[in-house]
Amino acid sequence: MAIKLYDLAGAEDDRRFSPYCWRVRMALKHKGLDFETIPWRFTEKDALAPYKSTTVPVLVDGANSVYDSWAIALYLDEVYPSRPLLFSGTEGRALCDFFAQWTFKTLHPLLMKIIILELFDKVHPKDKAYFRESREKRFGMTLEEWGKDPKGALAAFRGALDPVRPVLVQNPFLSGNGPGFADYVLFGTFQWARIISPQRLLEPDDPIYAWRERLLKMYDGYAWKAKGYPVWV
Repeated sequence: MAIKLYDLAGAEDDRRFSPYCWRVRMALKHKGLDFETIPWRFTEKDALAPYKSTTVPVLVDGANSVYDSWAIALYLDEVYPSRPLLFSGTEGRALCDFFAQWTFKTLHPLLMKIIILELFDKVHPKDKAYFRESREKRFGMTLEEWGKDPKGALAAFRGALDPVRPVLVQNPFLSGNGPGFADYVLFGTFQWARIISPQRLLEPDDPIYAWRERLLKMYDGYAWKAKGYPVWV
């Protein structure tokens, strides 16, 4: 039986934009596991109740269910140790945890300021009231106020990525010669943006641009084939 993954969708079933779900989708491809995705919207909480979660991703693997992208990644390495590992030992896992926290707390707020209004436009109509209310409570201001300076946010986002660039000058992936979960953490952030917005986040001479290109092409272009915008516009 194929693994099932509850995956956040917009107004269109095939517009899947969650950065956390993309982490898991790439991790499943990394493992070479068969899976199917189930479109889910913000207000469909009842669908996740059997799995004791209110948010996605939720992975259902036979009788087992796991929620949260980090917990899912740990589960995949534990249950499928003979397949390519996502983490290189305890130290690698701890460092990846730090990187995931940095991505969430530093990059995601900046990216939200760049794409928030386009994101709001693409969520399902039944989710719009929930999305606006919950995000405005989180931000302490309206969506329009939060996203009023996308150019400034873009400059800050590019600047915040400075620690990543030297690593990708020396290595093809953040995890070294091949991708690991740290790569999928950051890639999920960029895929989130690509699915939602035509905004050009990177210049072609940026080493992160070439890294993103490598990941878009992996697994027979799996991520590139997802509904979204070209990255070079």
